[in-house]
Amino acid sequence: MKRFLGFVKKEFFHIFRDRRSLFILFGMPVAQILLFGFAITNEINNVDIAILDHSKDATTKEIIQKIDASNYFSIQQFLDRETDIETIFKKGKVKAVLTFEKDFSSKLVRDNNASVQIITDATDPNTANTISNYVNSILQHYQAEQNKDIQLPYQIIPQTRMAYNPELKSVFMFVPGVMTIILMLVSAMMTSISITREKEQGTMEILLVSPLNPFQVIIGKVVPYIFLSVINAIIIVLLSIYVFEMPVHGSLILLGFESVLFIVTSLALGILISTIAATQQTAMMISLMGLMLPVILLSGFIFPISSMPAPLQVISHIVPAKWFIIIIKGIMLKGVDLTYVWKETLILLGMTLFFIGLSVKKYKTRLE
Repeated sequence: MKRFLGFVKKEFFHIFRDRRSLFILFGMPVAQILLFGFAITNEINNVDIAILDHSKDATTKEIIQKIDASNYFSIQQFLDRETDIETIFKKGKVKAVLTFEKDFSSKLVRDNNASVQIITDATDPNTANTISNYVNSILQHYQAEQNKDIQLPYQIIPQTRMAYNPELKSVFMFVPGVMTIILMLVSAMMTSISITREKEQGTMEILLVSPLNPFQVIIGKVVPYIFLSVINAIIIVLLSIYVFEMPVHGSLILLGFESVLFIVTSLALGILISTIAATQQTAMMISLMGLMLPVILLSGFIFPISSMPAPLQVISHIVPAKWFIIIIKGIMLKGVDLTYVWKETLILLGMTLFFIGLSVKKYKTRLE
C-alpha cells in the first residue's frame, strides 16, 4: 500500500509539473463552460435594424421610439426609398428593416388598422424568425396600451417578408457554416502536424541543414495542402448546389477566389500551430480544441454575435471563420460583388500574412 501511495503521489507531482496537463484538466472546462454559457442563446440583443417610415407622423415616431428603447434592437439608419433596402442588406450589418405605410396614423384612426412590414435578412433563418417574433411582440404591447381607453380597438397588422430565404430553409444557414468549419479544421489540422512530424521522425535535422530558408520551408509545407483543400472546397460547393439546392447568386470566380484565400489563411494558422507545438499530439489537440469551439460558437454560424457579451464580440473579430461566413453568405445568397466584401477580404489577407510572418519568426528561433 505504501508503494502504491508513493506511486500516486509521484503521479500528482508529475501532473502538477506539466502545465499543459493542468490546462487540459482545469483551463479547457472553464473556457468551454464560459463560451457555451454566454454564446449559446436563443435571445437577441442589440440587433441592428433600419427604418423606412413613409408616414413620419406622431404614431410611427412613438412606435419607433418604443422599439429603439428596448434592449433587443438598435436602429442604425433611417431609409428614404424602397431601393435602399437591398443595398443595406447586402452590406450585411442590418438584419431587419421595418417599413411603415403612408398615412399610418390616419388609417389607424379612420380604418382602425394599419400595417407594418417586417423585412428580415433570412440568410440566418433562426435569427430572422426571432427578430420577427420580437417586433410582433413590441407592436402587440403598444397596441394593447393604445386600446385601453377606446371603444373600437386599433389593429396594427404586421406583414413579414423573409429576404433571400423566403421558405426559411435551414440548409441556407448550415451549408456556409459547415463549409467553413470543414475547410478551417481540415486545413489547419493537416498542416499543424507537418513540422511536428518532422521533429518526431527525426527528419527536422535535414531541414535545418538544407539550403532552404525558413520562408521557403513554410511555403513548401503549405503549397501541397492548398491543392488538396481546393479539391475539398470544390466537392463541398458541388454537393451544396446539386444535392442541397443551395443557390449561388454571385460570381463563382469570386467565390473560388475567396475560398482559396480562406484555405490559405487556415493553412497558415495550422503552420503556426505546428511551429509552436512540440509533438503531433499537442498540435492535434490545439487544432481540434483551440479552433473548433471558436469556429462553431464565435463565427456567427449558429448564434448571432450581436447577442453575445461585448468581450466575446471583440474576441470574435480574431476568428477567421467569422469573416469567411460573411463573405460566403453574401456571395451565395445575396449575390454581392467584391465592393461589398472588400473589408472582410482584406482582413483575411492580413491574417494570412500575420500567421505566415509569425510562423517564419518562430521557425527562425528554432534554427538558432
